[in-house]
Amino acid sequence: MTLSMPRITPREEAAAVREDPREDPRPEKVDRQAVRDLELRLLGAERTMKRREVAAAAGVSLLSARKLWRALGFANLGDDDVAFTPADTEALTTIINLVREERLTEGAAISITRSIGQMTDRMVVWQVEAVVEEMVHQLGITDAQARKRLVTALPNLIDPLERVLLYSYRRQLNATVSRLTVLAEAGLGVAAEEEEDGSLPLLRAVGFADLVSYTSLSRQMNEKTLAQLVQRFEHRCAETISVGGGRLGKPTGDEVLFIASSPQAGAEISLALAKAIGDDDLLPSARVAMVWGGILSRLRDIYGPTVNLASRLSALAEPGTVLVDSSTAATLAGDERFVLMPQKVRTVRGFGEIHPVTLAHGRGTGLVVD
Repeated sequence: MTLSMPRITPREEAAAVREDPREDPRPEKVDRQAVRDLELRLLGAERTMKRREVAAAAGVSLLSARKLWRALGFANLGDDDVAFTPADTEALTTIINLVREERLTEGAAISITRSIGQMTDRMVVWQVEAVVEEMVHQLGITDAQARKRLVTALPNLIDPLERVLLYSYRRQLNATVSRLTVLAEAGLGVAAEEEEDGSLPLLRAVGFADLVSYTSLSRQMNEKTLAQLVQRFEHRCAETISVGGGRLGKPTGDEVLFIASSPQAGAEISLALAKAIGDDDLLPSARVAMVWGGILSRLRDIYGPTVNLASRLSALAEPGTVLVDSSTAATLAGDERFVLMPQKVRTVRGFGEIHPVTLAHGRGTGLVVD
């Protein structure tokens, strides 16, 4: 989705920055009134309350309030800091009531609150950087100038972005529940009780896509070019994984982790990633690997031997190809959409000897990313 820049009025233009700042060597000034107006709109009211007053109004101890504020990622404040509004009391009361009404335990409430804090923190930084980058590109100004104009650009974006956020949350929650229902009916969602490793209850396809020669490329590129390459790689992967019904893990620049709910979905995504990246003239090829097995999911991250093996296999794959382990290959065997080609035995750190298998397209069109 491309964000259209909000129209800046002449008054806003004059307050934020001159039309051509290069003609005036004096440093630009941030419009302090615009900053105050933006804060008032975002917080809903003036800051008039101290932290003990908010905790008392919500009917909880300061210790409990501080636990939840830390979970949200808020900075620690002193007793005398006037930093809160009635909206803070309302939010704190909402979370506390989930525990009081026994809809959540205290531990679950803190965990869920932490998920909200971490997700929105990353999301806000991403959105601000996207708006700044767009202003630099569209208006021909510097990064510093764009950041000063941000206070006049954001007010026109707050409401529509907030609506899309709520819409996306509800759709994603519904999609997750739907996937869990399908998995439960198919017997793929949770490891069987008789399996040895009861600590890894979720059966998932875990895959990695690594850019080839990223280290050498990063030494040859300037920061802007490298950032564009990484962004293009992440966007290409995110689109492919989303179309395939998978979930994107935390990207790390030259590597992307994805999760899928079935081995077949994981295989389709893996093949589509290798092709999409290989067909992109602006990206180097990628090594892709996928393993189906038990994982443990905690606070946005996944753990377990399945994750480690998939990572190790991606390092063994030839550029532009997909590797799976023999167990995953056995699960996919008989599906005409895939061709499985056993490779020589390899010794993998932490796993000993394994039997990697190259995965290729069989019958059908595969995953189509338009």
